[in-house]
Amino acid sequence: MKPTLKEMLKNFKDEVIEYAKQGAPHVSEHQYKKRLETCNSCEHLEGLRCGLCGCVVKEKSKWETANCPDSRWDKIVVGERGKKINLHGRKDNDTNTSK
Repeated sequence: MKPTLKEMLKNFKDEVIEYAKQGAPHVSEHQYKKRLETCNSCEHLEGLRCGLCGCVVKEKSKWETANCPDSRWDKIVVGERGKKINLHGRKDNDTNTSK
């Protein structure tokens, strides 16, 4: 069933909040291309939007925190590959690092 405008706005709001909370991380170029290929071959694609969540796929697929509503994208755990993430307001200088 195609999402209503209200559902699309809620989905977008939820995705943006999580994306911002995690520091706006993007996927690698390879992951981005793989996600787009997956969406472009999906029966739920309606023009530029996903027919399940209503997102603009070329934008949402860049966000490391985003997931396909039909679980077609590889799962990415934010904070992998040495990316710095902020946990509970903790600052980088709160940890003891040797140089």
